[in-house]
Amino acid sequence: MQLKEVNTVGRYFKNKFKEKVYKVPISISGFTCPNIDGTVAKGGCSFCENDSFSPNLQNKKSKFKLNPNVETNPYLENQLKQLEQQFFATKNRLQKKFGVKKFIVYFQSFTNTYAPFDTLKALYEKALSFDDVMGLSIGTRTDCVTDEILDYLQEFSKTKEIWIEYGVQSFYDETLDLINRGDTAQNMRYWIQRSKQKGLKVCAHLIYGLPKENQEMMLHTLDETLKLNVDSIKFHPLYVVKNTLLTNEFRKGNFTPISEQLYIDTVVESIKRLPEHVNVQRVTAGIDDDSLLSPAWCRNKHQQIFNIKKALLKEGLVY
Repeated sequence: MQLKEVNTVGRYFKNKFKEKVYKVPISISGFTCPNIDGTVAKGGCSFCENDSFSPNLQNKKSKFKLNPNVETNPYLENQLKQLEQQFFATKNRLQKKFGVKKFIVYFQSFTNTYAPFDTLKALYEKALSFDDVMGLSIGTRTDCVTDEILDYLQEFSKTKEIWIEYGVQSFYDETLDLINRGDTAQNMRYWIQRSKQKGLKVCAHLIYGLPKENQEMMLHTLDETLKLNVDSIKFHPLYVVKNTLLTNEFRKGNFTPISEQLYIDTVVESIKRLPEHVNVQRVTAGIDDDSLLSPAWCRNKHQQIFNIKKALLKEGLVY
């Protein structure tokens, strides 16, 4: 059997920039989500750990939360310092460990377009000012972007690598309702297409194992996502952690997490369906601490990746 390499994001960057490029994840305090603050829903997505369910989280986190309608942001200077500190700490570690010289700043936690436009501009421009930064990757929701934001990012995309990462999860509205998503398939399609029209690169996050979804539904969501000409996919299994809406359903026996075998089979089939130009940024996820309730196989991410690589090899694919 002739082996074929999976088009990973690492290979994509290496091919484009002729050297390794690593993403540097950033988490800025004060950012939240319209699904948490009550704008579109309350309590967040069913799988999301947040302040609503944990007094400890409430005590640890700042009372100040951004949204696009906040008139002033008294914490902007502190947020810019956080950005700088986090970036250089991670950059230095990656340079020492892997000899990496080029980076993408990845605004990862919460919804990173859900803030006043001036705040977004200050953070994005600060990130792009760092030496050796090739571009940005911005994690957000399709109900939290505007033409103003996309037009602004479009200008940067002429000289920088600009990505938007949208949490799609599923293209079934009944599933989106079940997980308290506060968004619709129609809206997701519109803004993904709008982002592509403006020349931006789009990474879609898909979750396999959502309540009441079978493999056929998961693969249908993938197919619908690919129809939108996205550039990249991240695959995640749904696992249950404490302090979520899903915690209650799991403890009542109303939700059974996806099995490892079904997850692997679905990811392998998904990767086989990807067009040549679509790269893979993630094949699984997990958490190894006492917040994980189920499934146990999500505790060891390295073992998961090993098992997925092994299954892909049987299909003639090298991850």
